Amino acid sequence: MDVTTLLILLLIGAVATLVSGDKLASKVALLFSLVAFGLSINLLLRFNQGTDIGFVSNWIANPKVALALKADGLSMAMVLLTTALTPLIILSSFGNSFNNSKNFYALVLFMAFAMVGTFLAADGLLYYIFWELALIPIYFIALIWGNGDVEERKKAVVKFFIYTLAGSLFMLVGFAYLYSKAGSFLLEDLYKLELSDQEQFWIFFAFFLAYAIKIPIIPFHTWQAKVYQKAPTVGTMLLSGIMLKMGLYSVIRWQLPIAPDAAKEYMPILIGLSIAGVIYGSVVALRQKDLKKLLAYSSLAHVGLIAAGCYTLTADGLNGAVYQMIAHGFVIVGLFFAAEVIFRRLETRKIDELGGIRSQASGFTSMFMILVLASVALPGTYNFVGEFTVLYSLSQVNIWFALIGGTTIILGAYYMLKMFQNVMLGETNTKVFKDVTVNEAIVFVAIIGFLLFFGLYPKPINDLVNPAIKEILAVINR
Repeated sequence: MDVTTLLILLLIGAVATLVSGDKLASKVALLFSLVAFGLSINLLLRFNQGTDIGFVSNWIANPKVALALKADGLSMAMVLLTTALTPLIILSSFGNSFNNSKNFYALVLFMAFAMVGTFLAADGLLYYIFWELALIPIYFIALIWGNGDVEERKKAVVKFFIYTLAGSLFMLVGFAYLYSKAGSFLLEDLYKLELSDQEQFWIFFAFFLAYAIKIPIIPFHTWQAKVYQKAPTVGTMLLSGIMLKMGLYSVIRWQLPIAPDAAKEYMPILIGLSIAGVIYGSVVALRQKDLKKLLAYSSLAHVGLIAAGCYTLTADGLNGAVYQMIAHGFVIVGLFFAAEVIFRRLETRKIDELGGIRSQASGFTSMFMILVLASVALPGTYNFVGEFTVLYSLSQVNIWFALIGGTTIILGAYYMLKMFQNVMLGETNTKVFKDVTVNEAIVFVAIIGFLLFFGLYPKPINDLVNPAIKEILAVINR
């Protein structure tokens, strides 16, 4: 058994969900997503035992393209993130009803298939195909099942699609040039290329456009807040929890090792842009009156810090970025789900219309509070592990980067705690707010359990990721 089994399972799950009918679609999708997670755990155990679970086979003779899937600690961590969050995201949607739900849940599983493929692909063209495939389902999920004014939603989603597609085309041109030099799209062959400084510059920034839009990094962020707000919460979770990690992962896997000299040359500019996103996202979040939009800008601030860690080109920076990717994936899904639970009860996301929830729902309040504290990197949560490691790596490059980047903690604590105070505390709301249901509690407890367990014992993830990061750094510093 190798990683192709997981991809086939997710693809079969998408088809089975599509033909299962609207009544059974959500349950079939949940079943396949849980089996996929179980299979991922099994693959991890085999990987830890030293079994090769990767896959390589010739696919197209001319141009030379291979079905190459690389399973190392980095890709396995991202695959586990995807397969762990997918069932939680599906379960979180059980409190909502969707027209043509079989199409909706089939798209969710197909998107999981494409994202897992992106994390595993070790051939440039195969990677590009998975990268683009992941865009199609989220486009339809946001467009058809989104919320708010239809015309505004169309504008936001089309802008997102065009932005992402345009950036990806630059990356495709970069791969075409690399193929002309290496005669292959295989990752290991591209790593061996000795490109001139000028060639590295163009390749680096062709990739940068694709990744900066996906992450997003300032000034390529303008699509993000609107799409997060207009997409259904399941779509927002998929985007923020997993899909943006495709860009961050790709920086580490593809961009830095292929064009390391360009990365070293432009390191201060790249870190500066990333940290600018931290400050911008935090400041704009302070002014938001819509709960979902506040969380969107909060996410922008946090991923800016992760990108900064990637571009330090240090072991601590790359490791910390991966830790924070995983932690951010769980906490942002939890926070967006909390916003959805509030909307289900009170039918509003406007912060000034909320308040007084604590007196009616102590269980929900406690879980929401833990997620807020994890978001601001309270020691004892896994977010602290990632954020501290990234800030330490920034201090190794320049202490000012660390000090300015650290504003995400101060500003984040201010706007998140202020939001919690306005949303949860105060006089009892006139509308009845029921405490969490069993399904909702399962989602919250799973997310919180992960963040607390690995916050106190991060060693398993560290041991999984570190060897792969060392290999990538060896290529960068060759």
